[in-house]
Amino acid sequence: MKRFVEGDDRKQFALLPECVDDYIGQDNPVRIVDAFVDELDLPTLAE
Repeated sequence: MKRFVEGDDRKQFALLPECVDDYIGQDNPVRIVDAFVDELDLPTLAE
């Protein structure tokens, strides 16, 4: 049994981007849907 917990190397590169937005290209059509949903007044629509 080890006496100390060993962590990961702090200089190791991550396999995934830091942000989900990094996965989506600037010309991807999903950005139109995202902009549309951002403009909706959801509390009013929920009534």
